[in-house]
Amino acid sequence: MTTSPEPLPTAVAAEASRLPFASGPARPQALMVAAETPVALAYSSVPFAVMMATPADLEDFAYGFSLTEGIVASPDEIRGVALRGEDRGLALDITLEAGALRRHLAQRRARERSLPGRTGCGLCGIEELEALPAAPAPATPAPVLETGAIRAALDAMEAAQVLNQETRAVHAAAWAGPDGGLRLLREDVGRHNALDKLIGAALRRGGSAAEGFLLITSRCSFEMVEKAAAFGARSLVAVSAPTSLALERARALDMTLLAVARRDSVTVFHGAGRVVGPECPS
Repeated sequence: MTTSPEPLPTAVAAEASRLPFASGPARPQALMVAAETPVALAYSSVPFAVMMATPADLEDFAYGFSLTEGIVASPDEIRGVALRGEDRGLALDITLEAGALRRHLAQRRARERSLPGRTGCGLCGIEELEALPAAPAPATPAPVLETGAIRAALDAMEAAQVLNQETRAVHAAAWAGPDGGLRLLREDVGRHNALDKLIGAALRRGGSAAEGFLLITSRCSFEMVEKAAAFGARSLVAVSAPTSLALERARALDMTLLAVARRDSVTVFHGAGRVVGPECPS
């Protein structure tokens, strides 16, 4: 049975107790915890994946996921997105343009790909190394980044994470302009989902990926670099550290990669010559 979904809460109340390690009695607390909901994605009614996600900005998620998973080459190939309620979660049915649907079905048959219950792994269901995603190398160099803009964007991002301030349990992804001003931000229990939602929001608004830079609150893994590259972003700033394969891909794509971003510093892993500011040696 399906119903038209009412807006679902992104956080729910929970009773808990704070237990000190040193001494003293347990203290009852009323806390807010992040909502997590199964979201089934289908393309033109053909099931594809079930993701665990925060039930917000799901149309953005549909667009971003479709692009970064290689199902569409551009947002123009999506004809529409329908959201409906199911007994055990939510369902997103994404209608594709005819050519995109034929291509997707052919790829699906070739890979026999299924992604049930994916939450943290970005490559579940891929059976061969040749099926690893690989965004094309860009034709133009990455833009110069100002350290002041990076710091301004990080400060603004922390303040804009409303759901995380309430729950302390979600990731965020943001898009900043060259001046460091935040253009968009999305949050989700999954780091991949947050980035997909952010990319989807930018696609739907027609923003240029070449202008500005991406920020993520999570570690910088291979999949996060690939998703950023699929979007067309040339610069990525991560709060946590990169993995070896993420760094390898950033170098191959000549993507400016900064990580371990803190209030007082950021580490440049690739593209140091494109990061300028008073803190940088001439």
